[in-house]
Amino acid sequence: MEGQELEPRSITNLPVGSNFVVGGYGFSRINTLLDSAFPIKEIDSRVHTVAGAYVRSINFFGLSSKIDIIVPYFAGHYEGEYQGREIGINRSGFGDIRMRFSFNFVGSKAMDASEYQKYSPDFVSGLSVQVIAPTGFYDSQYLINIGSNRWVIKPQWGVAKNYEKWILEGYLGVWLFGENNHFLEGNSLEQEPLFTIKGHAIRTMKSNRWMSFSAGYAVGGNTKINGTLRETQISTLRLAFMYALPISKAGSLKFSAISGIRFQKGSDYNSLAVAYQYKWLDKKEMLKLK
Repeated sequence: MEGQELEPRSITNLPVGSNFVVGGYGFSRINTLLDSAFPIKEIDSRVHTVAGAYVRSINFFGLSSKIDIIVPYFAGHYEGEYQGREIGINRSGFGDIRMRFSFNFVGSKAMDASEYQKYSPDFVSGLSVQVIAPTGFYDSQYLINIGSNRWVIKPQWGVAKNYEKWILEGYLGVWLFGENNHFLEGNSLEQEPLFTIKGHAIRTMKSNRWMSFSAGYAVGGNTKINGTLRETQISTLRLAFMYALPISKAGSLKFSAISGIRFQKGSDYNSLAVAYQYKWLDKKEMLKLK
């Protein structure tokens, strides 16, 4: 978490009836500094992630809108020092499902495929709300789990400005965490809001190729264990590069690299990922193009 999700073009307008399926794989090396109250102070992780996603554009009261769902699967090896000795454990399983609704309220009305062909974006602004459901594998006997065993709501506001071959995007968001009443053998875990700011510079190229340079900063997220506030404020910076390469009329590959540092608690995070995306239009929308 920690605001490291850097998603360029998430505010991009799409014709109504567009559908996307995405499958991806990522490998991450993560060093996490924990609360001093825990028996393990620091964890080094090597995590493999496989994720599937579905995105659909819709008409929301005349506004360009999208719904999406992401289902991740994680397999990781975690190492740390416990009571003076090195330990290593493996965890694998499905993570928490993520569902999001987004709509643009400035600069991008809902359009069918024929209207979209004539569309030239300038300034766009929109809102999104993502809900993370506690569906992932979780066992309160373990400090390290795949799922979080709590609900999370993430509202976000974004803007985008088009400059010929460049698109500049900015986002402000906040993570709002529910309570985990079964944290580490029956304890209660609460977390204060985590605030994020993110920016993307996107360079469009010939043949629908594009690349992006991204940065994101997150701060906040202090935790309470059984009502006692801990010194666990997160402060992290993330940098990312992404390259999108169409390989067919409907399919494309996306390659990404993410790296960052922590200034207080949280994670140092380095990741490489590749994803395949396939898109299609609803049949009735295709007919409008003929």
